[in-house]
Amino acid sequence: MMLRTPRKVTYLQVLTGFSRLIRWQNLAIIVFTQYFTRFFLVRDKPLSFSHFLDILVEKNLLLIVIATVLVAASGYIINDYYDIKIDLVNKPERVVIGRYIKRRWALLIHQIFNASGILLGLLVDRKTAFVNLCAVFCLWLYANKLKRLAFWGNLMVAILTGFSLLVLAVYYPGHQREVWVYATFSFFITLIREIIKDMEDVKGDERHGCRTLPIIWGIARTKNLVYGLIAIFISILFILASQLPNERIAYIFLLMMFPVGFLTYKLVYADKPNDFAFLSNACKIIMLIGVLTMIAV
Repeated sequence: MMLRTPRKVTYLQVLTGFSRLIRWQNLAIIVFTQYFTRFFLVRDKPLSFSHFLDILVEKNLLLIVIATVLVAASGYIINDYYDIKIDLVNKPERVVIGRYIKRRWALLIHQIFNASGILLGLLVDRKTAFVNLCAVFCLWLYANKLKRLAFWGNLMVAILTGFSLLVLAVYYPGHQREVWVYATFSFFITLIREIIKDMEDVKGDERHGCRTLPIIWGIARTKNLVYGLIAIFISILFILASQLPNERIAYIFLLMMFPVGFLTYKLVYADKPNDFAFLSNACKIIMLIGVLTMIAV
């Protein structure tokens, strides 16, 4: 059953619905992460108040951040556009498209955001524009095809999360290795979280023909995959960190094993949607803690 836009929709309802549609909290995290990375990880001199102000008004960094936000917001819009029926089962109270914003308007905004993100990237340089173009294509492919395929949709979301940091490595090549370590961290935490979310949403996904891992394998086997990913994640992270001249990164990620261990422990006993929702939020917290550790690098 499709939702119809209410006859009378206030501007406040549209604004509130649109902010929920583009996941403004997630976009704020992207902005925070990119600026935080520039302040503490991709800096060319010790951070001081004057240098802090210089970074805040740095034109190309601002363009990169805005472009990333527009592309990410566009991805959220097209994802919800294709997922209305599924969301009516999993999260009916959160549906925006068809209730507060017409489908054709959502599609138009999606296209405008994509074009703007690519053009802003082009104002920075061609490499940045190319990264944004790849992200646009991958987001469309994910929402239209890969989201309903086991594992591949999860993998695509994780890769795109890494893009938000790698775009900085493209523009600031002198700090590529450090950025790659944190991009790898973001990639694995996101991949783990996406699989956990599939375990949380298995009821609605199964009803609408999605072929996610929990549906194909069952919860128990999917958990085993997550345990394996956590082990690979830890191994790769320490291998990358050990290759850097800055030994503090290895010690920082050693401390990060405590929240990752807690996540693994809770996953063992998780069997209800609320349990998996808790673990999904825990992954967000681990991601935030990981970003904050850039201060000590």
